[in-house]
Amino acid sequence: MKCEEEESLNDPQVHNQESNFGLSEDGPEPQIKEEQEEVCTSQEIAKVIVKQESEEIFVWTGKERFRVLDNIWTREEDLHYTGPHTHDMIKLEENGPLKHEDSDSVTVPDEDGFSVHSSGLDSADSDDEADLSEEMYPYYDTDDDYDDDYEEEEEEEEEEETEAATTLDGGRRRLRSQRSWPSANKAKRSRSEPLSGDAAAWKSEKDPDNLPHPLPHFLPTRKPGIQLPLSEYLTNPSPSKLFKMYFNWAAVKTLCANTNKNAAKNIAAGKKFKWAELTEAELYRYIGLTLYMWILKLPNIRDFWRVSSIFYVPYPSKVMSRTRFLLITWNIHMSDPAEDELNDRKKGTDDYDCLHRIRPLYDSLRLACKAVYHPQKNLSVDERMVPTKAKTALKKNIKKQKKRWIKFFVLSDNTGYTFDFKVYTRKSTLETGRGLSFDAVVSLINKNCLGSGYHIYFDKFYTSPALFRHLHDLGFGACGTFRDTRIGTPKTKVNALTKESPRGTVRWIREGALIFIKWMDTREVSVCSTMHTAFSGDTLKRMCKVGGKRRVVEVPVPSAVKDYNSFMVEADLTDQLIGSYSSWRKSRAWYVMVLYHFIDIAVTNSYLISKELCGRLEEQPVKHQAFLEQLIAELCEVPLQSVPERYQHIPVAIVEGASGHNKASKGRRKCKLCRKCTPFMCEACRVALCVIVDRNCHKLYHSSLKGTEN
Repeated sequence: MKCEEEESLNDPQVHNQESNFGLSEDGPEPQIKEEQEEVCTSQEIAKVIVKQESEEIFVWTGKERFRVLDNIWTREEDLHYTGPHTHDMIKLEENGPLKHEDSDSVTVPDEDGFSVHSSGLDSADSDDEADLSEEMYPYYDTDDDYDDDYEEEEEEEEEEETEAATTLDGGRRRLRSQRSWPSANKAKRSRSEPLSGDAAAWKSEKDPDNLPHPLPHFLPTRKPGIQLPLSEYLTNPSPSKLFKMYFNWAAVKTLCANTNKNAAKNIAAGKKFKWAELTEAELYRYIGLTLYMWILKLPNIRDFWRVSSIFYVPYPSKVMSRTRFLLITWNIHMSDPAEDELNDRKKGTDDYDCLHRIRPLYDSLRLACKAVYHPQKNLSVDERMVPTKAKTALKKNIKKQKKRWIKFFVLSDNTGYTFDFKVYTRKSTLETGRGLSFDAVVSLINKNCLGSGYHIYFDKFYTSPALFRHLHDLGFGACGTFRDTRIGTPKTKVNALTKESPRGTVRWIREGALIFIKWMDTREVSVCSTMHTAFSGDTLKRMCKVGGKRRVVEVPVPSAVKDYNSFMVEADLTDQLIGSYSSWRKSRAWYVMVLYHFIDIAVTNSYLISKELCGRLEEQPVKHQAFLEQLIAELCEVPLQSVPERYQHIPVAIVEGASGHNKASKGRRKCKLCRKCTPFMCEACRVALCVIVDRNCHKLYHSSLKGTEN
């Protein structure tokens, strides 16, 4: 007995595959269940969902089979291979693909012809990749117990509570617990293009290899390095001059205007404070104070203006009053508040801009980073995390760290210079359909801006064969570590590495321009590249046991692994510099946290430009802290090396020059000790103290200070 749908499937392999839904984990051959008659007993469950690939076909029929698929995840190599021409044998209904009433997900081919499951957790190219898995990276890459020559990135955290699944009845999405998937089959959830012939087995370092499609010559659009007018300087410019190339006068003027508008809006809303118009020079002093407070850390911002403390510092009160600094912090705003309200009304539509509150300075800073400097040949793409507790849809939760972050995708060169960056908004404007990592890289790599022939390095979050092929077509070389669960990576176990493989063992498979390399160090290292050969004779030193003793020996290493270690470590320099000296402060507004990170990017890029200029002029570059100290002094308009002022503790009038009836009342303040009003204060301490016949608080106050010092 056969159904109409089954009669259209004439291939015996497809017929066997249709009745196969109990897969054995012990071997590649499936266990065939005789369920053909059961499938055809009801017209309601006889509908078939067919997923057609370039070389493979998956067929599901019946309600029971959908229940089974909810509890297992089949490996692609375990399914029957129907041959390269099965798409000529299988035809869908004329009215479109067949549907099943109780189905939970569909399997569709992506643009490269690989099977992509809509609810796949291990597929980093899925549309909902940002909600399913994330690379945990606050400011530094963490090292394991391995040597410094190799730094494998931390595994991307998977969102364990939910996964996105696309239903068949109109594209609606529902949430399904990840725990429904057996942990034993987690490693087998892989879908890749099957290999054939010689490519079906891993080759060793003894097998010859060459680049079938070499990259074009390195042809940048501009000469790499510092651009005009800085490249013509005969002396190293001051730190503040370099900083103001990123926070230029136009950007700061816009920031001041929008801050003044926001303060006026808050006053109109009923908040009581006195506000004076914020000027550009005052905003530069404010930025200088934020940097000063990070270098000289105190428990509270108000502590920087405390005078009756052993931690008294004189600089903040000379630059700006405490009240003024706090008012600027509360009202600082990068966008026009009136335009913010108009944008908020568009929430939920395509016209809504979730980055509207940072857009003016965001666009200005990105343009300045590209104008001042053109990157060297070796680039890297990585992410940077800005911590925040503010309420915003841009946050990314990290469960194990119990923190929330705003994520940046950053493009930098081997000097650590931040050439371009993007804020992760959970919504890709490219709509390539290839996932977050693909869209993030494509949005940063612009051939018209960079040129061609660049070498770009990635960690495993970004590496995918589809991305590397796309970059190779654009004229960019790519290299990065990869996951075995990525779509398109080899799944064969023939001649593969094992735990018993000696250190330095190399295995590789080439697929056109792509080469997949596995190298045994203290553990298996997987690297994919479009600009390296399998093995070129490079070695490195490792501590190994030889004859029962630990000795330093030379072990072979692929050039792809060696270059990856070199350039990815150098790319982390910016994160280290920002982590050491940052303007970061807690704030309830997420855009203020982003503003502080913009300041960090400008300061770090200024320091790296200063170092390169010193190298050109054959001068000794200053240390990072010395550069920051000079920058702060110039922004705050105070001398870098000040002579300590010596005051005598004598009482003086709070307001000098008063006449008439104002002599005894003008400028009166509460005494520090007795809390009664007095027109006098200490000249050195600037503290109001009484000086009268029956109450000499000035003498009592300073005698108690002397007793404390003793």
